[in-house]
Amino acid sequence: MTALRFSLIDAMASVPPDAWDGLCAAHAPGPEAPEGGEAAAQSGGGQAGADPFLTWGFLQALEAAGCVGPGTGWTPRHLIAEDEEGRLAGAMPLYLKDHSYGEYVFDHAWAHALESAGGRYYPKLIGAVPFTPVTGPRLLTHCPETKTGLMRAACSAAAQLGVSSLHVLFPHEADRAALDGEGFLARQDIQFIFTSEGYRDYADFLDALSSRKRKALKKERETAQAGVSIELLTGSDITEAHWDVFYACYLDTGARKWGSPYLNRTFFSLIGERMADRLLLVMARTGDRYIASALNFIGEEALYGRYWGALEGRDSLHFELCYHQAIDYALAHGLTRVEAGAQGAHKLARGYRPRLVHSAHHIEHEGLRAAVARFLRAERPAVAAEAEALDREGPFKASV
Repeated sequence: MTALRFSLIDAMASVPPDAWDGLCAAHAPGPEAPEGGEAAAQSGGGQAGADPFLTWGFLQALEAAGCVGPGTGWTPRHLIAEDEEGRLAGAMPLYLKDHSYGEYVFDHAWAHALESAGGRYYPKLIGAVPFTPVTGPRLLTHCPETKTGLMRAACSAAAQLGVSSLHVLFPHEADRAALDGEGFLARQDIQFIFTSEGYRDYADFLDALSSRKRKALKKERETAQAGVSIELLTGSDITEAHWDVFYACYLDTGARKWGSPYLNRTFFSLIGERMADRLLLVMARTGDRYIASALNFIGEEALYGRYWGALEGRDSLHFELCYHQAIDYALAHGLTRVEAGAQGAHKLARGYRPRLVHSAHHIEHEGLRAAVARFLRAERPAVAAEAEALDREGPFKASV
């Protein structure tokens, strides 16, 4: 293998977009499905087929808009590998964190345990896409040997930076296996994901449900759509006026749930400019006034639901825009999955099934590592059993 030089950079702008996106495209088509599932961007938005969240355009938009960087608790420290001629041979998106928000893998108890014992948990280093609980590649390279080099270089960087730990969030199966081989501690959790079983369309999906559940979803959709017009927008059909409405909806959700939304208005304009063909904006209006919206990202195999909000309360409108419309669109466009974000057992009744998702953890502190290892040995079978129990409660016919 050609000798590689590993280094940390503090901005995506230090890397040529085409070089970064070329590494992402090595993993196309699309990221692998979470366990239990099946398996034409604009300039700066990434190559078609690459994970939309790992593209240079998406990650750099977070930095350019100030959603990550100084004052956010997310400090970019991306790991890159270059060959002897300075060409990019591998990369890993990394961030120094001084809190655990926006990750969707919860380690607050680990932090409390170490700090109660007189240690320091923050800062820590994470390999992830900020604010995005989507399974995908985390070790970007065409070469298995470079993947090993990236893992070891990331651990070395954690030691050199003096952080307590390195966490790789939502890696796909190949990266997860590699991390396990390097001694990372494995953790799993549950997400609710729709997987097509060869359904021709939404009506065909409904036929797979029990009669009672099918009637309930039909009634729910009728209630949500009463007096409401729904628009599906992508590409150049999405205007700044649409983003204004969407952002107002997003802020309303943030005010009610988080208190401090992670993303700002500039970020949405940037992704609208860079990757509009990979965005699906679902808008609901009454008359000439928009009252709700949901934002999705379009992958090679999956539709990723990310954000939603409403300016006016309507019964079941959240379920219609975020879940039913997403399934309808995915099946109509040949996509095999809909990933609608972390948590939310209410998705189960709407055809989203529990799937295992994963994270990997390298902990420098020997005592904390041993304690976390014991905890994870007990947690893993409990999470798997919960996923199986939840799946039995789903709306599908017994034969499905």
